[in-house]
Amino acid sequence: MSRTARTDHDPLLARLLGPEGPELTCEQCFDHLDRYVELELSLTRPEADERVPGMHAHLQGCPACHQDHESLIAFVVEERASRA
Repeated sequence: MSRTARTDHDPLLARLLGPEGPELTCEQCFDHLDRYVELELSLTRPEADERVPGMHAHLQGCPACHQDHESLIAFVVEERASRA
């Protein structure tokens, strides 16, 4: 069985194995999170991932940074809606 097949079926196993590609640290994530969210909202997520390698992998594996990411997206979307 391939690593991808196992991780598709078991999120806990995927978190234990970690990402297959590069991953940022929490500090690097914090430094690039604003830019990544702006890219996600203006491009596609794959394009944002290309421009900030390792961010998506980190957000999948780090609950604290994932929560910051979700909060920032919600804030930016709400802010943009209030300006429209």
